[in-house]
Amino acid sequence: MIRVAVIGTGNICPAHISAYLAFPERCKIVALCDIYPEKAERMKARFSLDDARIYDSHKKMLDCEDIDLVSVCTPPYTHAEIAIDFMRAHKNVLVEKPMASSLAECDAMLETEAACGVTMGVIAQNRFTNDVWKLKKTLDSGLAGDIVHATVDSLWWRGHCYYDLWWRGCWSREGGGCTLNHAVHHIDMLGWLMGTPERVTAVLSNVSHDNAEVEDISIAVMKYKNGALAQITSSVVDHGEEQKVILQGKEAKIAAPWSTAASISKENGFPIRNTELEKQLCDFHDQIPDLAHTGHEGEVDNVLTALETGGRPLIVGVDGRRSVELITAIYKAGFEERTVTLPLSKDDPFYTAEGIQKNVKHFYEKTTSAENLADVGITLGMSEKK
Repeated sequence: MIRVAVIGTGNICPAHISAYLAFPERCKIVALCDIYPEKAERMKARFSLDDARIYDSHKKMLDCEDIDLVSVCTPPYTHAEIAIDFMRAHKNVLVEKPMASSLAECDAMLETEAACGVTMGVIAQNRFTNDVWKLKKTLDSGLAGDIVHATVDSLWWRGHCYYDLWWRGCWSREGGGCTLNHAVHHIDMLGWLMGTPERVTAVLSNVSHDNAEVEDISIAVMKYKNGALAQITSSVVDHGEEQKVILQGKEAKIAAPWSTAASISKENGFPIRNTELEKQLCDFHDQIPDLAHTGHEGEVDNVLTALETGGRPLIVGVDGRRSVELITAIYKAGFEERTVTLPLSKDDPFYTAEGIQKNVKHFYEKTTSAENLADVGITLGMSEKK
């Protein structure tokens, strides 16, 4: 039985708790922590976690011998400190996205994991959706050919008051806007599907949230070693929250949500449909079994299995770091108005959180700081919309 503590009982916490409760024979939630302990008490009552202890500081939990795994669900600027503290206390950790606010913090987390011999997973639950899982499997089949162009739309919508929450909309606390805290899901997917690009260029803006320092829309273009291009739009101003990943292979297009198209050339170079390949792709895609568990539940299942078997989770620290590096490159390219080459070095001014804060633009100054917002549900994107 794996004993679990959840740190931070805000909007994303119920997704973690529900995921753990799906495996009652394998794990048990023994503790909840929040700097507002009344929030933790409400979460305890909501999920009938009668035996869970309540803490108002994660530091009070470091010596607890009955904790094996810690879910870190706090604001991004606290992820590194909390995860490192627990790993040094020989606890395994599962860190919400984004892994941290800077590459320096990511590297410190990775070094601590290695030194302490524990396991660190990073949340990227959209890999555990059937659409994305089957897209990856279909890509790996080689039927569509090598990717030459990818289009990723990470389109969300957030009202003006979303950024009234005390830690949101601040470079020092949230670490960034929609690129870091919303598109991180899709940037993780892109890294999983295509690896790390060589060059990045981007533009950023804030068009609808004058109570936030950070961007609410960005558009980035990446170039890969083989010449392939990818573009990603990160937004919290798009009504409908339509999200998709489109991969144009040399032989065919495949996409999540699932669609495919394949072309072959006429004698004059114009296209006609390759219906045979389209059918082959659809048949391959359709025979891939659905996941037994999806979203956070799927990732928690994967992490529990890794801990039970001595293996490694699908999504580990190097994956989380890769996403943070690409996001950092997008910020650097956008604010310096130039193309950025990867990897970023440790002496780059954007390597640390302090360096980022010194070199980014404040689109607006934050004027509202609400302790809490109404708990009326959130949207998680892709096929996990609730």
